[in-house]
Amino acid sequence: MINARQSLRYSESGEGINITPLIDLIFLLLIFFMVTTSFVKETGLDVDRPTAATARDKKEANIMIGVGEDGRIFMDHEPIDIRMVRPHVENAMAEHPRAAAVIVADRKSDTGLVIEVLDQCRLAGANNVSIAARRQKGS
Repeated sequence: MINARQSLRYSESGEGINITPLIDLIFLLLIFFMVTTSFVKETGLDVDRPTAATARDKKEANIMIGVGEDGRIFMDHEPIDIRMVRPHVENAMAEHPRAAAVIVADRKSDTGLVIEVLDQCRLAGANNVSIAARRQKGS
């Protein structure tokens, strides 16, 4: 016969599965993946980039500025005015002093506007400013 008191004592004795190490392991993995994940910044604007035979891959681009064919300028998925490019780039440069700025301009965008954006980036203190282009096929 099964003694009910013994079975209650057995379950109250605390012999069970200790999940504390498992929770610690999950938190360590979470921290590891958060630290090693690289975050991709985008402009928030779909553009048709021009092609260039000398286009090179740029790994580090912390400041992305989009210029659309209709003259709209985007940073961090938000439309901004040309007068706001410099303060936005200055704020980004304060966070990342060695940040590279990339202007992602549509092939049909106004060249004068792209030059203004480039000028505003340089006035904000960005020394490494480039214009995004696609590599030509076969190059």
